[in-house]
Amino acid sequence: MITAVNKRDSIVSSALVLFAERGYDATTIPMIATSAGVGAGTIYRYFENKEVLGNRIFQESLDIFTETVKNGFPHDESIRNQFHHIFKSMVNFTTEQDQALYFIKIHSAAHFLNEDSHASFQGLLDIFKNFFESGKEKNEIKKLPSSALIAIIYGAFLELERLVRIGELEPEPKLLADVEESFWDAVRLHA
Repeated sequence: MITAVNKRDSIVSSALVLFAERGYDATTIPMIATSAGVGAGTIYRYFENKEVLGNRIFQESLDIFTETVKNGFPHDESIRNQFHHIFKSMVNFTTEQDQALYFIKIHSAAHFLNEDSHASFQGLLDIFKNFFESGKEKNEIKKLPSSALIAIIYGAFLELERLVRIGELEPEPKLLADVEESFWDAVRLHA
């Protein structure tokens, strides 16, 4: 018998996969119920509607992503070591939560997101922004707007993740080290 916690987890994980693969708008509650192995009515015991479910998944995914980046952040180390931590955190999150990263990517400006979801996304972006601002103050990062620097790294990382997802690239250690160095080269201040 599926317990209440397992039912909720099954609903969330099934919805995450479907939202990532099909998109929020193309996914219905009956599809989620079928995938989760529960009745559609069971979903409504845990989530008022699909919008609430989508926001919960978005926020939980961002909470995991943000904690992955924050956990062990080397505040007292060099900007380069901090960048290494951020890159490794992004790789680790993607490895453990590949559907979540894709869901965040395609829904970060979605119509169904509420204020809390937007605040969660902004919280992640603020970590990156603070890193870049600190690096610019120390004359180690290019003097571009932080939003442009985030776009360079986050955007390129999302494309890298897509290539891994479709099987075009294998995330081998050497490739990841070279990509990290290329990303760093793109944002560091060259002497």
